[in-house]
Amino acid sequence: MISLRTYLILLAILVVERIFELDRARRNAHRAFQHGAVEVGQAHYRVMVAFHTLFIASCAVEAIFFPHSLPRAVPWIALLAEIVAQALRYWAVATLGDRWNTRIIVSPDRAPATNGPYRFMRHPNYLAVVIEIAAVPLIGGAIFTAIAFSIGNALILAVRIPAEERAMGGRYADALGSRRRFFPGLRHG
Repeated sequence: MISLRTYLILLAILVVERIFELDRARRNAHRAFQHGAVEVGQAHYRVMVAFHTLFIASCAVEAIFFPHSLPRAVPWIALLAEIVAQALRYWAVATLGDRWNTRIIVSPDRAPATNGPYRFMRHPNYLAVVIEIAAVPLIGGAIFTAIAFSIGNALILAVRIPAEERAMGGRYADALGSRRRFFPGLRHG
């Protein structure tokens, strides 16, 4: 089992990572707006930010006050899944470059990315988030957080993904419409 101290350090690292991501997103948004980009989905974005903040807090609270004993392999498998999720996330971020954002910001003059992980699926970053929200709590024995926030994330993505795809428009549909949302080779999601 991973120690509580180690788990809390991991959560702190994730908080720092999120702060850097939000700063990068802010800078990318500023550049995009200077070039005529528009933003959609502001209302659900605020909910998403609050949700992800509560997620980290819930992981910590459950691990500290209500930890569950899981089979020995589960935290290690969850840690491996988190490492895979991080690799997928940063592959997507690197592929998008200055187009990457935590908000839905669309530049009408830019073609959608079809390289990197986007060769295989439409939403690799969201797949990374799905994996992370299931895995990170399990690293620290926070099984209720894993379940509750996985359900909550599914509800958020049920709103966010269609909003993003509509905002991206016809060029996006033409370029990526035949790709699966998350898993290559499975039915469209």
